Amino acid sequence: MAPLRDLIILLIVCGSFVTQGEAVCGYESCHETKPNMVNIHLVPHSHDDVGWLKTVDQYFYGHKNNIQHAGVQYIIDTVISELIKNPDRRFIQVETSFFAKWWSEQSETAKEIVKKLVNEGRLMFTNGAWSMNDEAAVNYQSVIDQFSVGLKFLDDTFGVCGRPKVGWQIDPFGHSREQASLYAQMGYDGEFFSRMDHNDKGRRMNDKALEMVWDASESLDIKLFTGLLYTFYWDTPGFCFDVHCSDDPIIDGDSYDNNVQSRVDAFIAYAAEVAEKFRTNHIMIPMGGDFHYEDAEVNFKNMDKLIKYVNERQSSGSRYNIIYSTPACYLNSVHQSVQSYPNKTQDFFPYGSNTNSFWTGYFSSRPTQKRFERDGNHILQVAKELSVFADLNSEQQKEDLDYLRQIMGVMQHHDAITGTEKQAVSDDYDRLLYDAILGGTNLARDALRKLTPYPNGEFQSCLNMNISDCAYTKDNADNLIVTLYNPLAHTTKQYVRLPVKNENFQVTDDKGRVVASELVPVSQQIIDLEFRETDTQYELVFKATVDKIANYYVKKVESASAAQPLKVVKSVSGETREDGETVVQTSTIKLTIDNNSGLLKTVEMNGVSENIEQTFGIYKTYDSGAYLFRQYNQEAATILDSGVEFTVYEGSQVKEIHQVFNEFLSQVIRLYEGRNTVEIEWLVGPLPRDETYGTEVITVFSSEIESKGVFYTDANGRELLKREKDQREDFTSELAVQPTAGNYYPITSRIALQDSKKRLAILNDRAQGGSSMKDGQIELMLHRRLVRDDGLGVDEVLNEEKYGQPLIARGKVFLVLNSAEESTSAEREWEKEHHLPLWKFFSKNSGSTSSPVKSVPSFEDFPKSVHLLTLEPFNDGEVLLRVENFMDHTEGRVVSFNIRPLFDYLNGAEIRETTLDGNLPLSDMKRLKFHTEGSGVRGSEPEYYTSAHTPLEVDASHEDSDFAVTLHPMQIRTFIVKTN
Repeated sequence: MAPLRDLIILLIVCGSFVTQGEAVCGYESCHETKPNMVNIHLVPHSHDDVGWLKTVDQYFYGHKNNIQHAGVQYIIDTVISELIKNPDRRFIQVETSFFAKWWSEQSETAKEIVKKLVNEGRLMFTNGAWSMNDEAAVNYQSVIDQFSVGLKFLDDTFGVCGRPKVGWQIDPFGHSREQASLYAQMGYDGEFFSRMDHNDKGRRMNDKALEMVWDASESLDIKLFTGLLYTFYWDTPGFCFDVHCSDDPIIDGDSYDNNVQSRVDAFIAYAAEVAEKFRTNHIMIPMGGDFHYEDAEVNFKNMDKLIKYVNERQSSGSRYNIIYSTPACYLNSVHQSVQSYPNKTQDFFPYGSNTNSFWTGYFSSRPTQKRFERDGNHILQVAKELSVFADLNSEQQKEDLDYLRQIMGVMQHHDAITGTEKQAVSDDYDRLLYDAILGGTNLARDALRKLTPYPNGEFQSCLNMNISDCAYTKDNADNLIVTLYNPLAHTTKQYVRLPVKNENFQVTDDKGRVVASELVPVSQQIIDLEFRETDTQYELVFKATVDKIANYYVKKVESASAAQPLKVVKSVSGETREDGETVVQTSTIKLTIDNNSGLLKTVEMNGVSENIEQTFGIYKTYDSGAYLFRQYNQEAATILDSGVEFTVYEGSQVKEIHQVFNEFLSQVIRLYEGRNTVEIEWLVGPLPRDETYGTEVITVFSSEIESKGVFYTDANGRELLKREKDQREDFTSELAVQPTAGNYYPITSRIALQDSKKRLAILNDRAQGGSSMKDGQIELMLHRRLVRDDGLGVDEVLNEEKYGQPLIARGKVFLVLNSAEESTSAEREWEKEHHLPLWKFFSKNSGSTSSPVKSVPSFEDFPKSVHLLTLEPFNDGEVLLRVENFMDHTEGRVVSFNIRPLFDYLNGAEIRETTLDGNLPLSDMKRLKFHTEGSGVRGSEPEYYTSAHTPLEVDASHEDSDFAVTLHPMQIRTFIVKTN
């Protein structure tokens, strides 16, 4: 910090620098290039993980350098000091979370200096999200949110000059088409990354196809320029000038060791090698790596020399011109060159770095943390909506909401939600998220005291419901108010489960009507968990109907009118088995269990019947790691296909099949009356200890559907992509060594397969890896316990333990069987409900009520396919509204609706439409347009995209009809409502 402070003082004394002039940022601030030369864009950067080997704070403060030498605060300090010294220098700042923390500790004078650097394009923000998010395990809602948080900080702090123009996803382990779509919808001009399958990259190197135009949506006309870095995001080989490196500096003095000629020769030779693989006379060479520039003077002094001596050779005929640059400036130069590029339509999964290394293990690593992240998103959406409805605006409430937003941004980081961090860092992520979730539940409590008749209600949340544990109900559920909040736009009907003792309870609704309810036994495997701090052995189950908020009341009653316990209708255990079948059915679904094997045998629903066997499988792996899934000697999974003990419980509303496969695998297959999906709640662990082989557990669904090697997986919870076993879009992958791992894909919401008659879809509750290795078969990986590190940097075995034993994980998948001719729109609706179900709050019913202070609007005027993606406080006196037509072009249609009622409810003064992130007026969006090969005659002048529709900009004086919103399939529109 001292060098920066001293330099600021010097500059003030000299009367220079602190006076801000007119902003010349963005593309106007880029250095000039030379038309008849190879222009080398030197890009100084530091890749700063928001947690990995050390925690977020340890990385920022430079703590525990015995683990990894890294201190982000010092990086930013010294970079700013060096940028001040020379106006030609450039640097890109990527992770907004670290920069915002650094910014909060600066003096006003230092902030003014940084603003000038930003206004002159010398410090350029790139990517700009709170973290550099993963692209496999994330849900699109959380990606949008974390970009909104990061870009809003930059806009609030620096205005238009702080807004990034390109994506910089240089470290994630594979790349999603949906990420490219989101970039385009935020107005970005392109994106760059550095990891691509080695077979794909080899082909592209030969075809000059490292840069491409990505068709980022099958439903929306969205294209994004995308480029792969030539080698990696680290410095040019041999030219790492950082203090962490040992490459030779440039020695240009009167010294025996003077090496200018050899160093420049080597650099130009490398530049020539790179230039051969690209289509324009511009190449980008990154200069930086993980946590580089902690002593930025060393880096910049040597880069200054490199630029000087490379360019001096132009006078003797060299055709190489080198400049300080940024990814945005490089992209702008490429755009000005008006070239055409190959087309990309699929994604970049799975990523294989060699024939034995497919990065598909992290799709499933740390399953409980992946689920916890989803819980964080759930309460974030609840808290944001309720904050708007209740007009929560105290400083503490704003801080709690901002903190939850920011921690959810941290959780999207490509070493957080992926499960590729050290255990101590994982524990810290859990701590951060738990604290943030508590803040979110406090916000919800404050809001519900205004929005319900219970101004003194406790509105407590229970975060251990997945093990049937709720402190508010476990001892006494008498005189209980259960307040249910629905984050979705449309009225929902869902079953609610409350952990209770075996007592007589009755449930009533807001109007005093008795609601049918049943007592369902908790599975014995949950009851037997040693760390479970409750002795409740039942769950009270009832069906709730909720628009936005609904209250239900639980009380003890005489047995005659109480909830009835489910009856045991079948129990099969031991080695003695009987032939025949057990049928379990509701009015809409019929399941058949094979009595001999104990497995699910057939499913009948939606007028379709299919033989579907569901069980668990186990891969024994030798050298899998947190990142990699590696079969051992190409061995298939061992399938558990017999000896399953099961018990069937039946009531009028709920039917359950409790299955026990072995000492560490069990599940409950569940049917609810009136719900057209089969719920399977699995319990895996503690996985057995083994010093030689890892244990990787899958759930497997085997049918007779003739899928012919084709299956479908979602992209971050949005569009589906067609997959073909052993096939890639435009290259041949070497799969002989790892045939299964090389066919694994990220599943964040669903995987499906079909033939001409039937379609089977499996929906999940967290990110997992999955595939279809046989026709008609789907597998999802549930849990992993490994014995070796895979050598990719984390240097720690993925071997999670909690409470002194191997980690136990619990979760749900949902089965939907339908005719292949039917629309898949029902799957979309289930996805939304599973992602954002009802949130339950608990209060004691004291009997005292009052009229709610605030009302809650209805969203029933929204068409059925319209999702309330975001409703949240934005700036003071502003609300952000984001709506989405969540059907794709095969499922839905163009819909229109009017938001004037919501505008009036919010006491709106005016409304403006923005890009997806909410920070750039849509009318100001102007994206670079690039042409694909074979797309027709291209012009000689650069072209641009603007909004495909007229942005909505109205105020309260406009006619109601002016508030109409039209959404095409998969379209998202974002508005800022300024309120009175």
